[in-house]
Amino acid sequence: MKKIALVLSILLFSGSAFAGSCPMMAKGVDAKIAEAQKLRDAGIKAHDSGDHAKSEELLGKALGMFKG
Repeated sequence: MKKIALVLSILLFSGSAFAGSCPMMAKGVDAKIAEAQKLRDAGIKAHDSGDHAKSEELLGKALGMFKG
């Protein structure tokens, strides 16, 4: 019974130990979104100027950031 109580208490309180990593993870997501947005903007600019190969390359890189 003591072992079960110990295991349950460890499981219950171990989640709060990792709660501090959420803001760091959010910053990583924000950085990835900002970089993808820059690639997207450059891709649209290349498209508008008629450089469709460069546009596809840049937009493909932006999409690739969110795969995997």
